[in-house]
Amino acid sequence: MSDIWMGVLPGAICTRVLAMAGPSETILKARLSRVPAHPRAVATLLEAVALWQGKKVRAALSAGEKDGVSDLSPYHEALTDFGGPLYSIDWVTAPGRVRRRHRDIAGLGDFSDLRQLLLFEVAR
Repeated sequence: MSDIWMGVLPGAICTRVLAMAGPSETILKARLSRVPAHPRAVATLLEAVALWQGKKVRAALSAGEKDGVSDLSPYHEALTDFGGPLYSIDWVTAPGRVRRRHRDIAGLGDFSDLRQLLLFEVAR
């Protein structure tokens, strides 16, 4: 039984979420509000996916850089721990843009940067 890989990428307008079962099967793509409305929202989302799929979630919360410094300040209260029995989470630097496009779940735009994050950060 392999883990679920999940990437969370906050942006200026929204937070994008991508969950994958292995390197090629996308199981969830979402565009959520920029900042979680509740301190337990990120942990609860990860737990919910783990419970739904019956597998542990390995997640990466990614942050963009401003002058070499990651800005995760909106998430400090939202993420008070780095995991538990249902998930683990790491804070990582935002991935660069990639040219390859996957359109396995249409309508939400390009998530190739999050796919790259999962393949290089979470799957290691």
